[in-house]
Amino acid sequence: MATNLALILTLCIIFTTFISSSNSISHCNGPCKSLDDCDGQLICIRGKCNDDPDVGTSICGGGGGSSPSVPSPPSTGSTPAMLTLNDFSEGGDGGGPSECDEQYHDNNERIVALTTRWYARGSRCGKMIRIRANSNGKSVTAKVVDECDTKDGCENNVVDGSIGVRRALGLNTNEGRVPITWSMA
Repeated sequence: MATNLALILTLCIIFTTFISSSNSISHCNGPCKSLDDCDGQLICIRGKCNDDPDVGTSICGGGGGSSPSVPSPPSTGSTPAMLTLNDFSEGGDGGGPSECDEQYHDNNERIVALTTRWYARGSRCGKMIRIRANSNGKSVTAKVVDECDTKDGCENNVVDGSIGVRRALGLNTNEGRVPITWSMA
């Protein structure tokens, strides 16, 4: 009986050690348990958290790593992206109404659609992001109102902004893709 109890105890310790070592540790030294841990730096690369949005990853602590990654720029840093132009009005190139509020929007509003991985299944709806133009250093805040769906051809690193965002950044409204960085505001 004592031998069986010792064996069970040993197996429990091994199992607990295995489970706890399979959870990634974030930069704030806690386990990654949700998409919002540690200011959003929650993408898991070979068992370690990282904030590189261009690496194929899985959500930390996801138990097997089969979940898609949803990288998030940290609140104290920024993530490189490309700013594209979207028409959020009815009949515009944005298609139907915005995912977040089922409304069309005036393009003079400072609004954006985030690529699927940054849209994070709608968790950023209505939240403000800060966008900085690499070319002139100007920055602006904009509200997330939609998803730029990668299944519909949106690239993996896109912040799709209104003409109001471009104007506020002092950018040429006829220019295509513009390098930017963005973070949660």
